Amino acid sequence: MSDDIDPNKPRGIRIPHQMWTAYGNICKQLGTNRTADLLAHIRRQINSHGTARDLDLLAQADEEGARRHARISPGRPKNEPDAAE
Repeated sequence: MSDDIDPNKPRGIRIPHQMWTAYGNICKQLGTNRTADLLAHIRRQINSHGTARDLDLLAQADEEGARRHARISPGRPKNEPDAAE
């Protein structure tokens, strides 16, 4: 992955405030949050409709997420740069 790509870059969407608030209320009722719910929806869409390339990109994203999680989890080693970097 290139150094100039932020894997957690915020992605802005335009949505009416009232709809965003209602969505947050529903997510809370469901025991989740907007981020987790949106990510689950995106994952379902990719798995249902994605091309082989899309599925590969999803796998890459999962790998990056696992590496990031390992770095922030207690007792895990710090991130080591990839040999290619």
